[in-house]
Amino acid sequence: MTIPAHPDSITPALVTAVLRDAGLLDAGAVTALSWQPIGTGQVGDSVRFTLAYDHAEAGPATIAGKFPAADPVSRGTAAMLGLYRTEVGFYRDLAAHLAVRAPRPLLAEVSEDGAAFVLLFEDLAPARGGNQLAGCSLADAQEAMRQAAAFHAPTSAAPALLERAWLASRPEVSAQLGAMYPNAQAVFRDRYADRLAPELMAVCEGLAALGGKWFGRAPPAAACLVHGDYRLDNMLFDVGSAAEPMAVLDWQTAQAGSGLTDIGYFLGCGVGSTLRRAHEGALLDLYCAEMTLRGVSTTRAAIWDAYCIGALHGVSTAVFSAAYVERTDRGDAMFLSMATGACELALDHGALAVLEASAC
Repeated sequence: MTIPAHPDSITPALVTAVLRDAGLLDAGAVTALSWQPIGTGQVGDSVRFTLAYDHAEAGPATIAGKFPAADPVSRGTAAMLGLYRTEVGFYRDLAAHLAVRAPRPLLAEVSEDGAAFVLLFEDLAPARGGNQLAGCSLADAQEAMRQAAAFHAPTSAAPALLERAWLASRPEVSAQLGAMYPNAQAVFRDRYADRLAPELMAVCEGLAALGGKWFGRAPPAAACLVHGDYRLDNMLFDVGSAAEPMAVLDWQTAQAGSGLTDIGYFLGCGVGSTLRRAHEGALLDLYCAEMTLRGVSTTRAAIWDAYCIGALHGVSTAVFSAAYVERTDRGDAMFLSMATGACELALDHGALAVLEASAC
């Protein structure tokens, strides 16, 4: 099909067809639709479609959609990294096999070159969107630990689930990221030199100095599905008027790797150091208990080094994104927040030394 890569390209006839295919529309048809932007994504634009039918209450009142970013810099970065192909692959191939709550896909298509895509899926409103800048409650952080185990454990226990072309390791991309990273750090340094504490900027500089080690890491022997951007802006809480506790969105950075990448990233970037320092041990124990309950036995001691290294993913993501996605006021504040929390976690636990001592 021709990829409808903008909300204006979605027609009532197309929505009628996908709703019928999904078993959500038995009679009647969509006669009109309108859309409005939702979310705060940096490399993809999300919208909510409001639908009108020729029969009252024939199908869902709204659905959600996701499209390539309007900004050409963000769109080019996404295409280079295969982000659109990855998210379509997740919804097509994996979502139905996992216990994690994600939106039900209705249409998932991507172009051959990975530069254009369309996703239509169920609208999870009403729900409370996570907010990276506001932080979260302990209860929200606990639910995030449970949901992480809901996709880490099943893919760790059944590695065949990860045998997908869109999840295959791409050493050439890692090499390209490593080559681009010094420039990203230079941009980040210039932008945040007066806003990030010197000891935290030193963590950023230290990771840049270890770029070969960081970008040259081999996938772990026991890999699982990693979300890759597991933070509050990609989470919804109290879904469906609190019928469900949480859902996870934005799977475009999914990859096979260490699940502790998500945990270190979330506790560093997502919850704020005050909450993290007070409850870090208990949250890690909860994650281990959930993994064990789902058949992958582990302990805090067993995951500790991988957790510390996972925090550095928050540093590199903040640095790289500041340079290579569309610049906005919220984006500037978000990347500063991410770097602050991730660098504080890294400092607290000597993450750079753990990385340097680790085997590639």
